[in-house]
Amino acid sequence: QVQLVESGGGLVQTGGSLRLSCAASRNIFSTNAMGWYRQAPGKQREFVALIRTSGVADYAASVKGRFTIARDNAKNTVYLQMTSLKREDTAVYFCNQAPPAMYWGQGTQVTVSS
Repeated sequence: QVQLVESGGGLVQTGGSLRLSCAASRNIFSTNAMGWYRQAPGKQREFVALIRTSGVADYAASVKGRFTIARDNAKNTVYLQMTSLKREDTAVYFCNQAPPAMYWGQGTQVTVSS
């Protein structure tokens, strides 16, 4: 059974911070790189960050230096620490394998206001 449950989104002012969490089922978490993706209104879903089972991470250019991805293998959970948030970070954030599988969770809304 595939399970992806994102949480931690909310409304934050420009320059603020949020920490997103994603609880994944063990069968997809334990052996896969995990990623965060986002979809802004009227736009396609885009890659944000990924972390390999080794802990090595990659980031989209737009978030590099501001976002940090981490994983807790004991809890099958992946996190996204977001700092220095900008209005253009407003989107629904999703986690999935990296590259993503067909199943997606419901995501968590992040809204950055000025």
